Amino acid sequence: MTTTEAREPGTTRAPKEPPTTDPATTADRERRRISARVRILLWLLLVMAVALASVAATTRSILLRDTDQRINGLLAQEAGEFANFEEQGFDPETGLPFTDPERLLKVFLQRQYADLDEELLGLVGKVGDRPTKFVQQREIPVALPLHKDGDALRRIYASPDSTGTLHRPEGEVRWAKVTVARYGGEPAAAFVVAFHPGREQQRADEVFRVLLAISGVALLMTTGIAWVVAGRILKPVRLVRTTAAQLTEQDLTRRIPVHGNDDVAALAETFNAMLDRLERAFAAQRRFVDDAGHELRTPITIVRGHLELMGDDPAEREETVRLVTDELDRMSRIVEDLLLLAKTERPDFVTPEPVQLAELTADVFVKARTLGERDWVLDGVADREVRLDPQRITQAMVQLAQNAVQHTTAGQTIRIGSRVDGDRVELYVADSGPGVQPQDAEVIFERFRRGTARRGVRGTGAGLGLSIVKAIAEGHGGRVDLRTTEGGGATFVLTLDSD
Repeated sequence: MTTTEAREPGTTRAPKEPPTTDPATTADRERRRISARVRILLWLLLVMAVALASVAATTRSILLRDTDQRINGLLAQEAGEFANFEEQGFDPETGLPFTDPERLLKVFLQRQYADLDEELLGLVGKVGDRPTKFVQQREIPVALPLHKDGDALRRIYASPDSTGTLHRPEGEVRWAKVTVARYGGEPAAAFVVAFHPGREQQRADEVFRVLLAISGVALLMTTGIAWVVAGRILKPVRLVRTTAAQLTEQDLTRRIPVHGNDDVAALAETFNAMLDRLERAFAAQRRFVDDAGHELRTPITIVRGHLELMGDDPAEREETVRLVTDELDRMSRIVEDLLLLAKTERPDFVTPEPVQLAELTADVFVKARTLGERDWVLDGVADREVRLDPQRITQAMVQLAQNAVQHTTAGQTIRIGSRVDGDRVELYVADSGPGVQPQDAEVIFERFRRGTARRGVRGTGAGLGLSIVKAIAEGHGGRVDLRTTEGGGATFVLTLDSD
């Protein structure tokens, strides 16, 4: 068993109805859709927010790094100065090198001037006990200076490291320590320089907050400017959408104004070109329907009339069949010509290829000689290789030859040839008939127009032959011209590019 439902013999499945679009669903989709303008703005704001936040964070990191480097340099400088003083200094009272660590620390601290966030301390005593301290400092804007924090002093004094960072609830402290060598049996001593980086870090944080505030203002300004600019840039896109929504099969004349030379202007130009092609295609379709309805109405009426009036007489039936067959043949030719003209709008109407013009001219001449008993003359042959569609050009030349046969009589001359004119080539058919009246020359290339004046024996065609010739010439980027034949007659010339 298959999943296909069984059907009774003689029954047919009803065709599926095309899917319909619920207006409510379409409206909901329209409400959920985010416009390109909003998406551009959101992406721009996201990128700018990330960039500005990165700049602010990077600036804060640089400031903090510079602060750390400055503090480390200051600590190293103070420690180095004390080490040099300990090694090379003299007691100003005795003029001799220092022998008492306490005296050394006092003299050194008296000669120093601490920075605002800096403390210079001298510690004397045994490790583990509360050391005696000597302080050189300014008024430090911290809740608990280091020299008042006994526990912190003991930890620094007992630390085997020469530098370190002390984290306290009252704030961070960076310190460096130089241990004083023992002098005889004197107790141990140490010089400590401490720095409170809180204010420097607050300054970096303040700069970070200012940059964030400036970034916020910049984002607001960017939002307004970007909204206006995006609207102006995307205006042609909205016009494309509006125009596409307003297009109907009956009105394809709307076009989008093109301003500037950017990508959006190129989009508008491309859309306008597409509308031009659509308009030509619909015009060709309407023209095909109109022409077919106009030209086929008469033979259909004739066929119907003869069939309705046909009697039982065999001779009458034979004549009616002959007339009906003739009209049906004419209808078939009209339909084929109209279909060919409808194909002229397609890009593959002509397929150019390298062709030897002399060989093509000779082939056309051989084929045209079978069209009627005329004095056929191969007038000239151009020896050049050109790019064209040999089948379409042969079709056009044979049509011109057939047109010449219809407007000449037996024995009259028809000349076929080709020649080179600069960078263009010409293929022509010249007859010795009555020629074309000036008022007719303007209309004979239009569809279903045969002219008002007769050229000898008038043909039985629908007036589409020269329209087909014109379409083939224009498909090759050329043209078809009507010229006067020397001595009387008409000359039709296909002028094409030689490349």
